[in-house]
Formats: sequence, C-alpha cells, structure tokens
Amino acid sequence: MRWKMVLAVLAAGCVFSHQVAAEDTLRTEALEIFDPIPADPPALENNPLTAEKIELGAMLYFEPRLSRSALISCNTCHNLGLGGADYQETSTGHGWQKGPRNSPTVLNSVFNMAQFWDGRAKDLAEQAKGPVQASVEMNNTPENVVKVLNSMEEYKTLFKKAFPAEKDPVTFDNMARAIEAFEATLLTPNAPFDRFLQGDDGALDTPAKEGLKVFMDNGCADCHGGVNMGGEDYFHFGVMEVPESSIMAGDKGRFEVTKTKDDEYFFKSPSLRNIALTSPYFHSGRVWSLREAVAIMSSSQLGITLSDAEIGQIVAFLKSTTGEQPKIVHPILPAPTDNTPQPDLK
Repeated sequence: MRWKMVLAVLAAGCVFSHQVAAEDTLRTEALEIFDPIPADPPALENNPLTAEKIELGAMLYFEPRLSRSALISCNTCHNLGLGGADYQETSTGHGWQKGPRNSPTVLNSVFNMAQFWDGRAKDLAEQAKGPVQASVEMNNTPENVVKVLNSMEEYKTLFKKAFPAEKDPVTFDNMARAIEAFEATLLTPNAPFDRFLQGDDGALDTPAKEGLKVFMDNGCADCHGGVNMGGEDYFHFGVMEVPESSIMAGDKGRFEVTKTKDDEYFFKSPSLRNIALTSPYFHSGRVWSLREAVAIMSSSQLGITLSDAEIGQIVAFLKSTTGEQPKIVHPILPAPTDNTPQPDLK
C-alpha cells in the first residue's frame, strides 16, 4: 500500500513537471514574438512628456469645441469607456456623415509604427490633426481651433505651462503635441497574457494557452506580433482568399495614400490588444463576431480552415489580452467667453 502511495506521488510529480516544462516552452516561444505592455509610456520623438502637457492633452482630448459643431471630440470616436473605439461600423462625424473606415482603438496606439488603417500619419501628433480638419469628421480649420483656444484664458495659461519656452504657445501644432502626450499614456498593462509572459503560469487558463499555441503555430503572429500584437507593418488583405465584397467595402487601403499599384488592399495590421472590447472588426467594421473574424482571417490570410475548437481556443487567448483600462477622470473644461466661436452645424 505504501509503495502504491509512493508511486502515485511520483507520477503526480512527473505530470506536474511535464506541465511546467510545457508552459515554460510555450512562454519561451511566445517571448520570441511578443512583449508585455509596459506600465509607463515610451519616450516620444521631439515631444518630451511632462505632467503639464499630459494634463492639457487630456482636456483637449475631451474638448468638443475643437470641432466646428462643438459636438465632436477625440473621445467621440475613441471612447475611453469603450476600449478606445466607438462601437460603430464607421464613425459618425459632422452633420451625421459616416466616415469610410472603422475607428481603430487609441489604447496602446503609441506602439504603432504609423497611425490610421493606411498609415498616412507618422505619429499620434500628426494623427490628431487629421480628424479635426476632415470634413466628414470634425470639419474645422487650424485657424478656427486657435481662435477657440485663445478665447479662453484658462487654455492660454495651460498652453504656457505645457510649452514654457515658446513666446506664442497656443498653436495648432502644440494642440496636436499635447493630445499626443496624453494618448501616449493610454496603456493597458497587466493583461492575463502579459502576466503569463512575465512568468505567472496561472494567469492563462487552459483554453487560452491552447489558443496561444494555435495562434503561433498557424502563423497568426506573423502579422500580429510585438508589444501591440499588430501595428508593425502593412499586409495584403486577402493573401489566399479575398473576403466577400461587403467586408472589403471597395477600400484599396494604403493605395489611397501612395497611389502605388503594389499597395492595393494593403492595410496596417490592427492591434489585437483588448480586441474583445473593440467590435466591430476590420477596416469596414462589417464583422461583429470575434469568432467570425478569426475564421475569416484563417481562410483569407492563411488559406486554412480552423476547426470550431481551434477558433474557440484562439478567441479565449485573444480575450486574455484585455489589460487594465486607463482610469481617466473626465476633465472640467473652461467656460466659453463672448469671443468663443459659436457652434456651426452646417
């Protein structure tokens, strides 16, 4: 009887050792492809992060008067309570116009090589300028934005604190730099996947670990690796099989920027971080189910048909990338003055 107990203990120890070895192997393979989201933002090129600049950027991020209608702010399309996106197929802009593409999440976007689906903005500062001026979005002008900001003494003071070396700090460029500084802080660290990468074997359950392996073994990580699980390069959508036309929505991707034939249907790979929070999916926003999105990508990009079980495992893994969401207190914005331009809804 004693020998049976000893053998049982030894067998259990062997099983445990095998499990630990398997998890170590899985983690080692994953660390060759992915990096955890850090707790602190990276340094920005030509835009040092300061508390004053971040505070100003937070106010401007929520400031609807940057739009001509005084209704639309950055947070309208990149809602920090909705995973940094807006839960729409494509965003609604000035005069209820619908934009051409789905709004990508702003969370962790500082790690992207470029911004927008087609990469037309090199960084978050350049990205911040685009929607403000786009007629289908905020429909404003740099001149009117500066007029709005200069009409309120509180903003003038905050710009001076954020850009103390400048004689006239209230500029359109500085507006964008302040928003960039704030957006750089919108990180989601400490996801279960991050904790697993950092050595916590219990951070992922069995389906998520199986999904991670399926994700890596089938080449999904070729386009969705790195710290942001995407955002590092442009890839052709429909390598093996072109998705149905409703999903493509007639969008030629990066071609619209470069006008180069070879760039037709190339898109910046989106980040898969917090993907469970940011439906609908793809540039057209036509797919609402994460399971369906995984199935489409397996056939269109990899030329394979994943089983229902494998799709479920990948979905379980993707859900494990949801990190701690930024805790943002909505700022109290300055009161308008007689000089503040009134909303123009036309």
